[in-house]
Amino acid sequence: MTDLKKLLDDLHTGLAQELLSRINSGEATASDLNVVRQFLKDNGIDSVPKGNNPLQRLTAALPFSGADEDDAEATPLPN
Repeated sequence: MTDLKKLLDDLHTGLAQELLSRINSGEATASDLNVVRQFLKDNGIDSVPKGNNPLQRLTAALPFSGADEDDAEATPLPN
């Protein structure tokens, strides 16, 4: 069982390293970024936009605000 745990740990580490390498090289595709998003979600990693962190800068660059008039009239979708 120890060999299986080591193998899975190595796969997890290798995937993280490969994804980071693609991002750092600037060659990450939209598909790669989606894999990164899901990998982070699956591992309980999240972020809050604050200060001048990258998520805050991304949020500020989005072409819409949360105070849109259509939002007030929208009804939530059923789960």
